[in-house]
Amino acid sequence: QVRLVESGGGSVQAGGSLRLSCGVSGAIYACMGWFRQAPGKEREGVATIGGYGDPWYADSVNGRFTVSIDDARHTLTLQMNSLMPEDTAMYFCAARGIWGTSSLCYDRLRVSSDETIWGQGTQVTVSS
Repeated sequence: QVRLVESGGGSVQAGGSLRLSCGVSGAIYACMGWFRQAPGKEREGVATIGGYGDPWYADSVNGRFTVSIDDARHTLTLQMNSLMPEDTAMYFCAARGIWGTSSLCYDRLRVSSDETIWGQGTQVTVSS
């Protein structure tokens, strides 16, 4: 059974840091990423990493967040620094079995598809 399980969310003050992890079991995926959804807003991409290892970042987090994956592609990590209140959201891990650049990975993950696997989400709350 394929599963994605996120961990590491929590509450932090503005300027603080959090590290999210997504554990993958049951399969190996070349395309993985983080999305987030704040109350009343649409889900948006945060960062992805594709088969070539090059990361893609949303403009709003570029320079503050770092996405990485272990060599076995079992754990996807999102290091979040300089957090701001607008980063408050439920963060989801996503995966799909396609090979390509991280930009392609983002394009595929952001579109609703039965081929995309999602985790249950982890809450991040940043207070001012």
